[in-house]
Amino acid sequence: MIRVLLVDDQPLIRSGFRALLDLEDDIEVVAEAGDGAEGLALALEHVPDVALVDISMPVVDGIEATRRIAAAPTLAAVHVVILTNYGMDEYVLDALRAGAAGFLVKDVLPEDFLHAVRVAARGDALLAPSITRRLIHRYVAQPVRDTAAATGLGELTGREREAVALVARGLTNDEIAGHMVITPLTAKTHINRAMAKLHARDRAQLVVFAYESGLVSPGGS
Repeated sequence: MIRVLLVDDQPLIRSGFRALLDLEDDIEVVAEAGDGAEGLALALEHVPDVALVDISMPVVDGIEATRRIAAAPTLAAVHVVILTNYGMDEYVLDALRAGAAGFLVKDVLPEDFLHAVRVAARGDALLAPSITRRLIHRYVAQPVRDTAAATGLGELTGREREAVALVARGLTNDEIAGHMVITPLTAKTHINRAMAKLHARDRAQLVVFAYESGLVSPGGS
């Protein structure tokens, strides 16, 4: 059973998402919150598999709520999915840095919404190639290089670096395996080891790391 926490200051939005989730046999909404502070408290109480968090809320916004959830040792297994009204909110990149597994646009189709919840529960990042391209566009406009991230590259093997670079391009495990001429299981192993070495919660943070460290660059690799 996938346990979900809804965090949004708009009751109508919460009720709409809950109505969809309640129809599914494998999903259970364990709690609802109207702001980030309440969301954190309920996350600590219920420890959900997935927290759907609105990016813009009173008291504590979605980014800070995500940061606090990611920092809580008992919530290490909680996958935060940011909810936004826009295709690429200007704060989404900050949310990914804070520890979000990805994001959803609020007008997403019901079937895509349900699929996204299941994807997040598995620990996979909600970063389709189209979303990755938008992230790259942000780096074109505002390139960022982080010294600590660059230092982290030294912890990776050559094959792990290659796998992370391909993750940053938005490739799936199967596509990475084909590119590297290895099995999908081996590709997943390289990615998981890189995540462990870099203390990344998920693939979304690998994408951010790849660009901040200079492992890949906009328009190149």
